[in-house]
Amino acid sequence: MQSLNKTHHTIHSHQCHCGWDHTFPPQLAIAPGETVEVQMNDASGGQLSTESTAADILAFDFGKTNPTTGPIYVDGAEPGDILKVTIHEFQTSGWGWTGIFPGFGLLADQFTEPAIHIWKYETTGTDPTATGLGAKIPLKPFVGTIGVALAEAGHHSVVPPRRVGGNMDIRDLSAGSVLYLPVEVAGGLLSMGDTHAAQGDGEVCGTAIESPMTGIFTIDLIKATAIKTPQFETFAPVTRHLDSKGYYATTGVSPDLFVASRDAVSSMIDWLGKTHHLNPVEAYMLCSVCADLRISEIVDMPNWIVSCYLPKVVFD
Repeated sequence: MQSLNKTHHTIHSHQCHCGWDHTFPPQLAIAPGETVEVQMNDASGGQLSTESTAADILAFDFGKTNPTTGPIYVDGAEPGDILKVTIHEFQTSGWGWTGIFPGFGLLADQFTEPAIHIWKYETTGTDPTATGLGAKIPLKPFVGTIGVALAEAGHHSVVPPRRVGGNMDIRDLSAGSVLYLPVEVAGGLLSMGDTHAAQGDGEVCGTAIESPMTGIFTIDLIKATAIKTPQFETFAPVTRHLDSKGYYATTGVSPDLFVASRDAVSSMIDWLGKTHHLNPVEAYMLCSVCADLRISEIVDMPNWIVSCYLPKVVFD
């Protein structure tokens, strides 16, 4: 672990909750500027393991999905403030899973049967990768679900992202990035989990390389500077781990961005089958862990273009 010269706390993976509710009691209280080691569960919360099969996907309890470690109470945080979360590093576990859940995902109507792929990957070295699905995936660990409590009373599902963060699945919330979250309740009540070893922008099948891990974060407070939704910044190129060999891209063209996204991914699945001899299920999961959806054009009405970029380096 790097030395940060700040007060250091640890919060454990069993100190977690599912969903969002501002009445959840804090599991840790800190002063602004302090550093926290956060042990985080994978999205299954322990329901899946290295021995899991498709049968475990069918038995999955979505009420236990995406457990987040916390809440962390930040002294002095009030509505209208910002929590500044600096992400220092991730200590990975060496395994993860990618699954297809019936009824879930961008192409849920086309992929109706459960499937799972178990990954084993390196935890050391300068360029760790996970091998499987006919490819070698450069890893970029990040936190998929991170947010603060909503002002609204009651229990709120963790599945959709929200204005206070949550299940955002932003690949670039990785080591070296800084996340800014709007505070709506006293203390902010920050929680995080759902860590991923790698993911493509869009997470199209609904899962990435879901992997438990530990993160190191410094949590600061910016007073009286309101933002409406999360913001973040990076300090280095965000796709360097994938850019070295270029990309193959497919497109979807439609007046509906969702339809265009589906068409772009479907075309990539077809291409992977013809070019790399992957079956559709394998190709769909591979797209989810390394292919990026990008809005290429949204002004030339009535049709918009979404492109699906698959990095060639995964077949190197």
